[in-house]
Amino acid sequence: MDGTLRTIRPAAASDFGTVMSLLDSGRGIMHSSGNVNQWPQGTPAPSKVRADIAGGHSYLVLDEGVPVATFAFIPGPDPTYSRIDGGEWLSDGPYCVIHRIAKLPSARGIFDFVLDWCFTRSADIRIDTHRDNAIMRRCLERYGFAYCGIIYLENGDERLAFEKIQPSL
Repeated sequence: MDGTLRTIRPAAASDFGTVMSLLDSGRGIMHSSGNVNQWPQGTPAPSKVRADIAGGHSYLVLDEGVPVATFAFIPGPDPTYSRIDGGEWLSDGPYCVIHRIAKLPSARGIFDFVLDWCFTRSADIRIDTHRDNAIMRRCLERYGFAYCGIIYLENGDERLAFEKIQPSL
């Protein structure tokens, strides 16, 4: 991150356009890396993004005050995580979920920065991704997430599901 002041703040309703633009950037990164099926045009749905913002679950990552990434951090339970095939969750306890993480192509170190921040708020975090999202799968493995099985979105699409429980200090 080379000395840049990086912060995280909740997204406000006035940030909707910025969040959508960052999600478009994330879609471009995924598509250019061969993951063309995870976020087809129109997804994530603007209504879902507005609900994240209204619920206080949408966040912006800022470098020197300039938005460079976005993510949703949502307390469980997540209804799409109630069924898991081919494995099991690491815990039945309370957890939080990270959804809709995206960044500008020029932003570096975003994943670790976001996860470090999230783990100060929850010791148990779950996340899912498309099978074709090799970038996210590498990030999850590097950060120590365990593959837990397959979950299904509301529309029936499958996603690879991961969980990490941060040990207490």
